[in-house]
Amino acid sequence: MWDEPQALNKLSNALFGVAAALLLFGALHYALHLPVFALRTVQLDVAPQRVNIADVESVVRNELRGNFFTVDLEQTRRDFEQLSWVRKVDVRRHFPWRLDVTLEEQVALARWNDTQLVNTHGEVFDAQTDQALPSLSGPDGSAAEVALRYTRFSQMLSPLGQRVTQLGLSPRGAWQLRLQDGLQVKLGREQMEQRLARFVAVYPYSLATMQQPARYVDLRYHNGFAAYLPTAHG
Repeated sequence: MWDEPQALNKLSNALFGVAAALLLFGALHYALHLPVFALRTVQLDVAPQRVNIADVESVVRNELRGNFFTVDLEQTRRDFEQLSWVRKVDVRRHFPWRLDVTLEEQVALARWNDTQLVNTHGEVFDAQTDQALPSLSGPDGSAAEVALRYTRFSQMLSPLGQRVTQLGLSPRGAWQLRLQDGLQVKLGREQMEQRLARFVAVYPYSLATMQQPARYVDLRYHNGFAAYLPTAHG
């Protein structure tokens, strides 16, 4: 090969190309790590209402790695989403040294199974709150359905000026709710909306006129419902 000028020229060109690529890579690596590109600002698009700003600062101070070009946006997003009351996060680069962060906060709809909260999307999350919230309960994986039913039943009861304070789905699929005045309503496992609509239609002419308020009503009848009054002993 050493006696073949053409082959030597090809080898020389190849080596020159590799050297140029390595030189370019080194220069680019050096440029990307210049102090001028160090992250200087993390800006929140909207001031959080429930997320603790000290927790946000802790993520910025302890979890953020790299500079404007090398920071891992996906990892940064996941770090922020670990914070209490954070539902979703969007992280964007803003040249030359800033990150723009948008935090979507959880909006609590109700308490879930007495240990967690459920948001307006029917998603369960962990957080502490002193809000006066209704109580929803049901088997694992049923939060979205129960939250949807809660919203629907609340709309149906609004003409009565009543509010749902508790709604439960049993493991066998039966529904039961409690109103703000303490009245328990058994809906059963089928035709829940039809049964509740019938109850709403006759409530002003039946239960609302009773001298002694009912303890609970059973709507699991085809042509009406049964109201149970408190016993003489309470």
